[in-house]
Amino acid sequence: MRITVVIPTYNEAENLPKLVSALFSLPLDLRLLIVDDNSPDGTGKLADNLSAQRPAKIEVLHRPGKMGLRSAYLNGFQKILDSDADAVVQMDADFSHDPQALIEMAKRLESADVVLGSRYADGGSVDERWPLWRKYLSAFGNFYARSILRLPLRDATTGYRMWRADALKQMPFERIQSSGYIFLVEMIYLAHCLKFRIAEVPIYFADRRFGKSKMSLKIQIEAALRVWQVLWNYRDVRKAGKSARI
Repeated sequence: MRITVVIPTYNEAENLPKLVSALFSLPLDLRLLIVDDNSPDGTGKLADNLSAQRPAKIEVLHRPGKMGLRSAYLNGFQKILDSDADAVVQMDADFSHDPQALIEMAKRLESADVVLGSRYADGGSVDERWPLWRKYLSAFGNFYARSILRLPLRDATTGYRMWRADALKQMPFERIQSSGYIFLVEMIYLAHCLKFRIAEVPIYFADRRFGKSKMSLKIQIEAALRVWQVLWNYRDVRKAGKSARI
């Protein structure tokens, strides 16, 4: 299975070389597409250097500035889906998504359209160093989105995902309007409405090793409010019954 990992970056110079090394140590046929938003810390130039070392395995998409998670992934998908990739991965650059989980996710993709790296499935967990308020906020935000959208999933807000390329091609990207982290909720809700087969693999979600987290309370509150907008925007494509969960 040919797998392309899309990695949006903004000021990830400390993490990127280590992540690339970890990914290519896996027993998988991987290629990487790094989407850099003109990082002030030189991540884009570093990505170019890594690409020069592995020209057949790493490609870099440079963008003029910080344009957001939604457009980073949609630009990346557009580029990848014209290639021969069998599967596409959404992955953070900060090591919060354990590269080792890709092995099990690839196995599960054999009988699914999309596999989620799930913090809240049985066996999953979040960083034990998180304070209680952060653990509560994360769990509640996920429960809130799942409940409003009636998603038969344990982790609707995870950003760690592996898609079949042929399933991803069926997604009407032109309808996706959300920016920021609510974009992740909107994508999986749309997959649910289209009755994609959705599987979950438990993961340990670690806090970033280096650099500063881009998540804030303001972002989480905005995401909570926009869940209702997602529900309204897809009222015409909602179908009776639930998506297949395996």
